[in-house]
Amino acid sequence: MRMMKKENAPLAIVTGAGTGLGRAMTVELAIRGIPVAAISRNPADLQRTVDLAVGAMVVPFRVDVSETRAVLDTFAAIRQQMGDPTILINNAAVHPHRDFLASQPGEFMECVSINLGGAVNCTHAALQSMIRTGEGRIVNIGSFADIAPQPMAGAYSVSKGALRIFSRTLVADLGDRFPGIVVSTWMPGILATRMGLVTGLDPAIAARWGVELALSNDAGLNGAVFEQNVQLPEARSLKRRILEKLLRRGPPLRRLGLEA
Repeated sequence: MRMMKKENAPLAIVTGAGTGLGRAMTVELAIRGIPVAAISRNPADLQRTVDLAVGAMVVPFRVDVSETRAVLDTFAAIRQQMGDPTILINNAAVHPHRDFLASQPGEFMECVSINLGGAVNCTHAALQSMIRTGEGRIVNIGSFADIAPQPMAGAYSVSKGALRIFSRTLVADLGDRFPGIVVSTWMPGILATRMGLVTGLDPAIAARWGVELALSNDAGLNGAVFEQNVQLPEARSLKRRILEKLLRRGPPLRRLGLEA
């Protein structure tokens, strides 16, 4: 199957698209008419996502994002079948619940290689065409897990904290040369998914915010961090924060869509 998009038309790649938030974002993109290359390790889950998506072409690609060579081959196949990606949503993640002393170093690093390494692999592959056109949108799905790590979640916390730093390194390396490539971090919060809690937010609601962020290539969002639908302020000195309070004026912060 070959479906080449029109020049400059959006094409999204969503990793971890087989379940949870990745599935919800794929479906939301399709509803908005955006073609999606949906990536997951599980073909049955991928097919379910394709079945649920209406409104645009969704093409499944089975790959383990932690495998560099496989990712390169998959992105080559996406370009051949669908065209150059303009949007990359690095969502693929695992959340093993293991005590550090009860697990092996290899198990710890396996989580890191998926949650962080997968984003590195996919971003590097996507940038090959984005730097050629000078435009692109990358959204890394982050978490506050590194700020207050929970028991049995060490590898997940480390990998997600490093992912937020990865976003900042991309801005540092690319920002001056490729201002049209916009990188943001989005933390959707606790969701009602396999990795979340049954009392969490419906991933379909969160997906509307995440997709809105992914579809905005405003250069002012380069390096921006969002929690759910609210942009978080950048780290500022104590002196700067006191001055802003005295002047009753802070940095302008964006909101995405409506409240949950």
